[in-house]
Amino acid sequence: MGADVGDVAEEALMLRFWLRVSLAAWLLTGTSPAGQAAQAPAPPARPADDSAAILAPSWAPALQARLQAVEKRFSGRIGVYLHHLGRNESLSYHADEPWYLASGVKVPVAIAVLREVEQGRLALDTRVRLQESDFVDGAGQTNSYPAGTRLRVSFLLEQMIIHSDNTASDALIRTVGLDQVNSVATELLATNKLIVTSLSDVRRLTYAMFDPRAAGLSSQQLLALRRTPAGEARVRQLATILGVSAEDFLLPDLDSAFEAYYATEVNTAPLSDFGRMLATLSDGLALNPEGTAYLLNLMSRVKTGEQRIKARLPVASRFAHKTGTQHRRVCDLGIVATPVGRRQERVVIAACARGGTQAAGERALREIAAAVTASGLWTLPSPTGRVPR
Repeated sequence: MGADVGDVAEEALMLRFWLRVSLAAWLLTGTSPAGQAAQAPAPPARPADDSAAILAPSWAPALQARLQAVEKRFSGRIGVYLHHLGRNESLSYHADEPWYLASGVKVPVAIAVLREVEQGRLALDTRVRLQESDFVDGAGQTNSYPAGTRLRVSFLLEQMIIHSDNTASDALIRTVGLDQVNSVATELLATNKLIVTSLSDVRRLTYAMFDPRAAGLSSQQLLALRRTPAGEARVRQLATILGVSAEDFLLPDLDSAFEAYYATEVNTAPLSDFGRMLATLSDGLALNPEGTAYLLNLMSRVKTGEQRIKARLPVASRFAHKTGTQHRRVCDLGIVATPVGRRQERVVIAACARGGTQAAGERALREIAAAVTASGLWTLPSPTGRVPR
């Protein structure tokens, strides 16, 4: 497309800077493109001895080598965070880098909703009226209902977690408030690095990399774009909707737009931080006992990602997890409960792959699970010499 390459690069950099500043403004004092106020409070301080409490595991060196081999076979980069909750052992492999979480952000959304239930401001049988602005492309059943339909909070939670339903997610975000979701994320990840947006705003921000006016696209316009085949046809359709020429766009294709969007680092966090949130949830410290059991049950019934981590875990393992999938990004994030002797061993696994195709990324996640299973994580004695019973 006709713009000078140097000018395009400079304009893209300026646009990314503008988006980062704008997102920060939305989260501190303003509104998102969908018009909802949001805030990101400062994260709570971590205990000074947090890192010192993590023991150096004996299984780590061999697993590190296996993960390096997995990454060598993959066309992109992998990130892995592991935490054995019973023995307080952990391993990070590129886990402190920022990783795009995609639908992984639906976990703090669910926690924010269930906290509202705990506090009596919502109930699982409360009915939420669908609005036109809630509709987003994706899986699940919520899009089969027309605007104005009143759906139970329990139904929306099930669709969001089990089927990764984006419309259900946006309806719940609207119900509890984006500021509350980001407050939960900041508290539980102990960082303000994770900035959660609505799922519709993910699309708006990506298309805004072509032209900032795309940040104002309606839900119906976003759905129309999704119905257009990916690639040049969709770029041309965006130009038609905006009433501009595609040759005047800041970027030439969807690959470039997604990479520019990822560079804003919204819906992004270190896997080590996300893993700590999962550990807090598993330990019953994020929700009350009823809410903890309810959410972990939903996460154990997830239908997406059957060929990711779950496919290569030890026999009889129960995986309470959430997957995330977007353009050249795949994640699987959860808690594995595995019977070892007379007890259940709980291990947090947060893993992502970026840069390859979805099929290649899912294969990398399977290989990560196989490497973890082969490492002896569930069977090796702890550093104190005690064998888990």
